[in-house]
Amino acid sequence: MHWIVLSLLSAIFLGLYDIAKKSAVRENAVAPVLFFNVLTAAVIWLPLVVWSYTAPDGFPNSALKVSVLSPSEHLLLLAKAALVGMSWIFALFALKHLPMSIAAPIRASSPLWTILIAVTLMNERPSATQWTGMAIILGSFWAFSFAGRREGIQFHRNRWVAGMVLATLLGSLSALYDKYLLQRTALTPASVQAWFSIDLVLVMLPLYLHWRKHLSAGQPFQWRWSIPLIAILLLTADFLYFTAIRQPDAMISLISPLRRTSVIIAFIAGIRLYGEQNWKLKSACLAVLLIGVWVVSRA
Repeated sequence: MHWIVLSLLSAIFLGLYDIAKKSAVRENAVAPVLFFNVLTAAVIWLPLVVWSYTAPDGFPNSALKVSVLSPSEHLLLLAKAALVGMSWIFALFALKHLPMSIAAPIRASSPLWTILIAVTLMNERPSATQWTGMAIILGSFWAFSFAGRREGIQFHRNRWVAGMVLATLLGSLSALYDKYLLQRTALTPASVQAWFSIDLVLVMLPLYLHWRKHLSAGQPFQWRWSIPLIAILLLTADFLYFTAIRQPDAMISLISPLRRTSVIIAFIAGIRLYGEQNWKLKSACLAVLLIGVWVVSRA
């Protein structure tokens, strides 16, 4: 399958993933949603890890084969799990309290934060085109703040907006860390995805146990099938993404903005499923944001 088709399919699954997250945390306790979500991913990967280790010659699909890792490599992946775990905690708490038509576009602005991190920590120098794209994204944020005010959300004061921005910032750090893991340490995508999924259970367990002991009475939990669906949709989206990026003629400058179109699905769902307001103004803001993401990614 061509990498453009794979990228678009990945975007569709990412959009459905955002819808599943909103469904799972809406009027529900966040800690158990996170724990059972990551537990699902670990349960999916664990048999493949065991098979890869015990009968590597008989493994049917090399793309899903998990390599044997050294202790230092396991520590690197545990660090990734901690970074992603913090990002997901902030994101789900924010998503629970924000309209999806505002939360999803903030999450889609990750290229902005990736470049700012690269400038701050890696001494990279963005091109004039990239600076233009970042200015467009920031302009869309300013426009979104007007839409938020109509719903009582002050962008510069709202802690859930701040939480979603922080989650996006941590997600951008994770993306840069992925580049290090896959290029510098030569870990395979399957190894990264498998052990990161298993390590996330360890990261989320203390939060879950704290909820059970201290918060479960005041923050009741309701099981929903959208909870394991979160893990399944994300694993599928990431597998399609990794498959696309491995093709020799694949262009990351196109794959990145194509994946960001997932926000359109989440945005429409917020309007249609949850009756979120001010959709005309938000649609214009979203269009500007996507243009900014495209300009940044194409530079």
